[in-house]
Amino acid sequence: MSNELLVQISERLMRCPAVPYHEDLVAREVLRICDEFNLFSETDKFGNLLVRSAKKLVRSPIVLAAHMDHPGFVIRGRGKNRIYIGEFLGGVGDSYFKPGTKLRLMPGNIPAELGQRTHEKKRLFEITALSAPEAEPEYAVWDLPAFEYDNGRITGRVCDDLIGCATILAVLISLRSLKSATNVIGVLSRAEEVGFHGALALAESKRLPKKSLIISLETSRELPPAKIGQGVIIRVGDRASIFDSTSTRFLTEVASDLGKTKPNYKFQRALMSGGTCEASAYQEYGYRCAAVCVALGNYHNCGENDLIGAEFVSANDAGSMHDLLVECARVWEKADQFTARLPERLAKLSKEAHRELRKHPLHLENIT
Repeated sequence: MSNELLVQISERLMRCPAVPYHEDLVAREVLRICDEFNLFSETDKFGNLLVRSAKKLVRSPIVLAAHMDHPGFVIRGRGKNRIYIGEFLGGVGDSYFKPGTKLRLMPGNIPAELGQRTHEKKRLFEITALSAPEAEPEYAVWDLPAFEYDNGRITGRVCDDLIGCATILAVLISLRSLKSATNVIGVLSRAEEVGFHGALALAESKRLPKKSLIISLETSRELPPAKIGQGVIIRVGDRASIFDSTSTRFLTEVASDLGKTKPNYKFQRALMSGGTCEASAYQEYGYRCAAVCVALGNYHNCGENDLIGAEFVSANDAGSMHDLLVECARVWEKADQFTARLPERLAKLSKEAHRELRKHPLHLENIT
């Protein structure tokens, strides 16, 4: 698949504002896409979306996990005139909350401005609507371009983690067209930015088969040695955890094969310690976990000089993440053959070691 469909799905999702506990617009658009492409979808009792390209579940699937929310303000109360009290949920430094910063109140997409902080410990702020809302505001987001695509770069208010959600949908669509559809479940979770609420609720419910391989998809802050434009990053761990070694090896071997067969295919492998992803949450509940991501600019809208800015990623990086996951799904039944490559290489090296070390012994007789 070319990047065109992935970019189109990304645009559709990124034009849907969302904050923790208010992912309705994103979820509705996901369900529309599922209907258009004949994907099977269901919602658990917590509002997480589970999507498949095949009707029947298998015992040991690959689960691709991403989240629908993004840091933003939840309206907690109302002041005088057009002033509302919003609590900011998510990881953004205090220096970015400058009075006068432009916001949008939802629903209604009402222009607004950030005011003074109203609580010393809680992140409560005055928000002034610049026109009269027709409906009572529920949340607010930064007033930034929803989506722009130029010269291979996707820019918008929310790349984290709607690029991951879009990639999951694109992978499932590709698998359906390849008729390789029985071994992947997409999970689009809620309220990740406040502590993996959706993922934890799903893990505790035991809805996912225990023998699943869960692969977390993220956009992760660009940190050396990983770079934007150098392909998907196979994430060996995050700030909190190291992920399953065998599963990570599987991803790496598949990516290496793609690099041999596809011109200009790029991938990276790194510990992305800029944040903690859902793989850590699922792993603590006993699931095998691995993770992939693309490098993200202006993580959580934190731009230069403590100013709020649009996030951005490379569309080619997202495309290489899509290609890797499609290929992982396609060869999943042969995963043992991929993970056996390292012990086979080591076994050959061991034989060589025994032969050559005996052939070339150390001479220690004259040491005093």
